[in-house]
Amino acid sequence: MQQNTHEKPIVVLIVEDDALIRMDVADYISRPDITTLEAANADEALQILSERSDVDVIFTDVNMPGSMDGLQLAERVRELQSEIGIIIASGMVRVARSTLPSNAVFYEKPYDLEEVSASIRKLAHAA
Repeated sequence: MQQNTHEKPIVVLIVEDDALIRMDVADYISRPDITTLEAANADEALQILSERSDVDVIFTDVNMPGSMDGLQLAERVRELQSEIGIIIASGMVRVARSTLPSNAVFYEKPYDLEEVSASIRKLAHAA
C-alpha cells in the first residue's frame, strides 16, 4: 500500500517511565506515516503537549512517578485537548471501560503491539 504523501503523519506521544518499554513501543509503532514522541512521566508529557499542537494519540502507562499517574494524565489531556485519542496500559491496574475518558482504550500488559498499532490508527482517524 502506498502512502499518500499529502497526508500528515499520525503523531503519537508515548508516556512510559520504563525507558526500555518506551523505546520498544516507539520502535515498533514508528512507520513513515507515524511519528513518535517520548516522555518519561506525565509532567514531561504535558510539557510536550503545551509545545505541540499536532499530537493525535497519547499512549500512557498507569503507574508512573511524578505529579500524576497515567489515569490522571488521561483526564487532564481530555480537559485540554478533547480530540486527542488516548491509549492507557497497565500490568498492575485494571481499568473499567466505563471509567475511561471519551475516545480512550485500555490494554492490560502484556499487550499485543499489533492491536495497539491498530488502535492508534483508529483513534487518530476518529478525531
